[in-house]
Amino acid sequence: MRQLPETDRDAIRLAQDPKFPRWLEQITATGGCSHPIHLSGSTTTLNGTTGEILHHYDTRNEPGERLLVRCRNRRATVCPACSRLHAGDTFHLVRAGLLGGKNIPAAVRHRPRLFVTLTAPSFGPVHRAGEVCRPRRDGGTCEHGRPLGCGAVHAPDVPIVGQPLCPECYDYTGHVLWHAHASKLWDRFVIDVRRRLASSAGLVQSRFAQHARLSFARVAEYQKRAAVHVHAVVRLDGPAGPDDEPPAWATADLLTHAVRASARRVHVHTPHTLAVGDLDLSWGDQVDARPLHADGDGPEDDAVAAYVAKYVTKGASETGAGLDHPVTTWADISTAPVRTHVRTLMRACWRLGGLVEYEPLRLRAWTHTLGYRGHILTKSRAYSTTYAALRAERAHHMGHDDIPVAVTERDWRYVGSGHTPGAALLAAGVAEDLATNRKIAREELGADGRGLSAGPA
Repeated sequence: MRQLPETDRDAIRLAQDPKFPRWLEQITATGGCSHPIHLSGSTTTLNGTTGEILHHYDTRNEPGERLLVRCRNRRATVCPACSRLHAGDTFHLVRAGLLGGKNIPAAVRHRPRLFVTLTAPSFGPVHRAGEVCRPRRDGGTCEHGRPLGCGAVHAPDVPIVGQPLCPECYDYTGHVLWHAHASKLWDRFVIDVRRRLASSAGLVQSRFAQHARLSFARVAEYQKRAAVHVHAVVRLDGPAGPDDEPPAWATADLLTHAVRASARRVHVHTPHTLAVGDLDLSWGDQVDARPLHADGDGPEDDAVAAYVAKYVTKGASETGAGLDHPVTTWADISTAPVRTHVRTLMRACWRLGGLVEYEPLRLRAWTHTLGYRGHILTKSRAYSTTYAALRAERAHHMGHDDIPVAVTERDWRYVGSGHTPGAALLAAGVAEDLATNRKIAREELGADGRGLSAGPA
């Protein structure tokens, strides 16, 4: 035993525990979560009329006197099991807003709906994949002596893609500050779309909500150049939301024109500083607004939902555009396992975070995400269902929740998190088995001709 690795010794110790079957049940219930939360406490279900105890659960009878629940981290690099579940929930959340279901009427599939992509502006030329990178007949160099063009053809996965042709010419300050204001830029974009729709319909802008409602779900994605761009599903409903038909003037063409015009129009100004001045921030020139199929169950709707779900589980480190954990010192940036371009952005973020005028932006706290501090996925209230509703539905379907359901009395406390080395090995095996079982089930459904959704694995 002493000659075995620590992980193996720990796994054997766990397997020899008399309560190992129950521990394995808990691990399976969490889906093989890589970093479960440990809770201690009890739940008592009472008859609301008589006060009779209908059910009592206490962790004193559990292995280690604790209950394991999912960490629910969305990042695949942190917890593959929970990120897979989060991706599935995101797929159903977005799909419900496209095709109905989850208490959303199927009539939404016939509403004006767009798949919109908004990009960051250019902060300087970067190397591109695909065709000739940066063709330039006259050659030439920048003021720092570097070529203004690049005649190579880069594969998509080579490290140089997304790197500036000249780091000294690249606007790292503008890049970071654009990230810090991207959420505000989106908010102003949505407001302006509503205003333009009202004006196009001959309505007073302040009364738009009395005639129609603009609903959306959007996800932020890092490009190769480490700049965030936004994918969004945008839908027009009646004033009451998905249960209400939109007015006759609400068409996909009208919505498309409003989206494109607002993307060109909206601006955000940064606070003035002596070091930087004030910047006028806007969306990039590349704006895409594609109407989605109005006949419903076409593959495009499922493809959009799956596309959004795929990116919502990607952390900054997985996309090569930062880290999944905050940095606390300047020295942390130097040792971060990132590209030079990303490290320079992180340093710019840290330096700008030291300016008093930028203190509300909390740039140093968000250095690991290059200044971007918005949620990866956001949606308007009336777009579709919620993550909480999806979790409750899943718990009801499975007959249990992460914490046993309590009608009146609960007493829970946090007592730890994570796994021992042997437990981590066993949990990874459980997660792999569950993923394999899901894959086999999907293949069997496909073989039976019943069809599969395009949702993530």
